[in-house]
Amino acid sequence: MSLQAPIASDHQLTRLLQIGVVLEEVVEARSQKHARASDEPLEPAVAELLDHAAAESADHRERLEALVDELDADTVPFDEIEMLVEAQYETDEDFDGILYDQLCNEETAYKFYDDLIEAIETSDAEFSIDRERLLTVLREIREEEADGVEEVTELMEDHG
Repeated sequence: MSLQAPIASDHQLTRLLQIGVVLEEVVEARSQKHARASDEPLEPAVAELLDHAAAESADHRERLEALVDELDADTVPFDEIEMLVEAQYETDEDFDGILYDQLCNEETAYKFYDDLIEAIETSDAEFSIDRERLLTVLREIREEEADGVEEVTELMEDHG
């Protein structure tokens, strides 16, 4: 997911924030699906990681939706995204598959926010939302995604 050009309008910014909402919904749904789908109980560290990832994604989604609300746009309901994920996403139930999937989710989210921040920073457009507050929220979310990448990597190294 690449953002090559600066963001030129509120409409474009709204669409990109909505992509972030959907991305967070998918990560949340995948984490919950992994946590529920395993035939055997997950190791406590893995279960805790998945619970934390789902809660963090829900928090990120709410923060993004609050920004979108200021731009007066609609978001996709979470239950629709979860059904889509359940219909199209097959859970890999082994330990490495779950952690690898979570690592990919965290890395994808980090890259998206990094690219979105850069596109906003290079844009000359005037938005109807305060630019510094927008960037502060996105930078905080990006940092939390970076922490998530680190947590998953450490867990994989501990069990590898």
